[in-house]
Amino acid sequence: VPFDAQMARTRMRPLVRRAITPLHAAGFAVATGVAGPVVLWTMVNPATALLGLANIALYAGAYTWMKRTTIWNTWVGSVVGAIPPLMGWTACGGHLLPSAAHPVALHLPAFLSSVPAADLSLSVIDNPLAPFALFMLLFSWQFPHFNPLSHLMRESYAQGGYRMLSVVDPSKNALVSLRHSLLLIPICSLLMPISGLTTWAFALTSLVPNLICARAAWGWWRYGGEKQARALWHNMLWYLPVILGLLMFH
Repeated sequence: VPFDAQMARTRMRPLVRRAITPLHAAGFAVATGVAGPVVLWTMVNPATALLGLANIALYAGAYTWMKRTTIWNTWVGSVVGAIPPLMGWTACGGHLLPSAAHPVALHLPAFLSSVPAADLSLSVIDNPLAPFALFMLLFSWQFPHFNPLSHLMRESYAQGGYRMLSVVDPSKNALVSLRHSLLLIPICSLLMPISGLTTWAFALTSLVPNLICARAAWGWWRYGGEKQARALWHNMLWYLPVILGLLMFH
């Protein structure tokens, strides 16, 4: 509460303005933090419940503490944002880790593969490469999404005493965004189709949104202005639903 009270972005949160008491907030957090994993364990499966529990620990524990101690908090926060697709995968009976029964399968283009497409589609749910592709999409997307936003709010973060990359090293903040914007291209055009999540046509159509966003990330890294940061942030808002939509369409 004392830290949030110092930031313009967070000073109107319920705990800060005393709309609810710390006891009320703690009680709600414990109740939902216990009930959520219990519901998942009993009504879905243990793997999904453990992933949910891990995300609570990562976010409320590691990430929240790291925000005031190290710039690596953003990397941990990106893991938190990339775990929910894994929860969806395990909830549907998918496997996350390779084994003798569920090996990694490469879904090559038709002209390079001798395996019928129908046989390949049956193996996707058992292919650990597929949830890894979803994890990487969400993990890398968060850097060009969050870093320009943190740049726009860097004065507020500095005032609150948070160790954000936008405060410590603004130029590297933009560079990290550019790196992950470029990394999204092979994630979409290679990892997604080769994992069997979608067809190889997606490798081509996804290039359009990826190149648009990579260009915006390059512009921010090259010029470093707030106008460029805001442009990248706006682009990354529509980017994710468009990519997921194209995955389903193909």
